[in-house]
Amino acid sequence: METIKKENLSELTRKGTCIAFFSAYQDLDADRMIGLAIPEAMVSFIPLGEDGRGLFREFGKGVWSLLMDCFPDLDNTVDAMITRNEAIECNVLIFGTQKKDFLGLPAKGLRFESEHIFVFRFNADDQIVDLTIDWDHAGFVAQLSGQ
Repeated sequence: METIKKENLSELTRKGTCIAFFSAYQDLDADRMIGLAIPEAMVSFIPLGEDGRGLFREFGKGVWSLLMDCFPDLDNTVDAMITRNEAIECNVLIFGTQKKDFLGLPAKGLRFESEHIFVFRFNADDQIVDLTIDWDHAGFVAQLSGQ
């Protein structure tokens, strides 16, 4: 019987943390999402530029809580999970129906589907220290404005 190497165990643990994050996202539980990261972890929502970066537990929680409030059926499907240079890259489809105004976009009851790339970075204890999220923001806005 082969033993699992420490780096393979760490990779499995990190991928498990990513799955736990997306499971909490599906359950609309921002507190559980935030609890997977160290207190000083950072998050960057790439399409939002410098205004899209902040502390995971404050800024991230605020964005995710707003999304969950405005899109009460918000959900996700993890399509792929790849290890790249100590980070875990997740290709995820995010989707939901807008029920409340969201960041200047009036609610029209329209549904969106958007492919996202989440890149999680971890410390030596396999805790999230940084998360970057990228997506086609123009396509997201077009779907919600009915264009």
